[in-house]
Amino acid sequence: MTSPSTPAAPAPRPGGAGELAGRTVSRVGYGAMQLDRLRGDRRAAVALLRHAIDLGVDHVDTAQFYGDGFANEIIREALRPGDDVLVVSKVGAVSDPGGPTPLRLAQRPKELRTSVEDNLATLGTEQIPVVNLRRVDSGITIPVPDDQVVGLDDQLAEMIALRDEGKIGAIGLSSVTADVLRRALPAGIVCVQNAYSLVSRDDEDALRLCEAERIAWVPYFPLGGALPGLAKVADEPAVLAAAERLGHTPAQVALAWLLHRSPRTLLIPGTADTGHLEANLAAGAITLDEQTLAALDAVPTRPFTAPGAPSS
Repeated sequence: MTSPSTPAAPAPRPGGAGELAGRTVSRVGYGAMQLDRLRGDRRAAVALLRHAIDLGVDHVDTAQFYGDGFANEIIREALRPGDDVLVVSKVGAVSDPGGPTPLRLAQRPKELRTSVEDNLATLGTEQIPVVNLRRVDSGITIPVPDDQVVGLDDQLAEMIALRDEGKIGAIGLSSVTADVLRRALPAGIVCVQNAYSLVSRDDEDALRLCEAERIAWVPYFPLGGALPGLAKVADEPAVLAAAERLGHTPAQVALAWLLHRSPRTLLIPGTADTGHLEANLAAGAITLDEQTLAALDAVPTRPFTAPGAPSS
């Protein structure tokens, strides 16, 4: 029995150990976007994130535009001294509650700086360990007005300046092609967040470049289906068959496949439900045999089709 004076043993790392920005982190982390669903119960939002940390999560992904600052505020309330949680945020878009879409791009260097300052304020910190530059080169994007077509070099110059000033610790990229990533490598990129899942593997070349350069690969929309026109991993017969045979949910099989796909993969599944949180973290312990992996690897990638778009 542990005495009151004996520190509790640290929780096992969900998914084992991975690397991000020179730090060891659990390979299954938490994406904070869904925290906004608990806006009406702030205490429950804090408790959910606290539960994730207690279960071994030490990599939390956020953005100022997640709930217009709400997610950042919850992170600030939930974290305690000594938690040693790596918080990763992103810039390149801002909340636009009154606009045609909930977000609008904010790609200009001055806007990137303002977004970093806003994140610092709501997180209540002097430095954000990692900040991703969210571009519109790859995957599912929002409309790009002419004044938001900004060159990569100008953006990276501002991000490097923010790093030199100590406002951010490291630079990541989001929604970029392998060519853009390759151009950005001299800036010291530590992670890439792209839309990627079992049914959406168009950015395989970017993943391989991350492996070669020891850059963390952090897929978003890991289950597909996040938007109309995006295929759902859980609809695939191979996924359903594997889930039934292994005694896990289709979502857990899909997350486990991503971890098996590359040693550089870090996951940030988001949820507002405690049961789903625990199931997501448990996916990190699933071993997929060669036969199952072969069946899942054979699932074809599905192109994104916007609602109403003609099929080709």
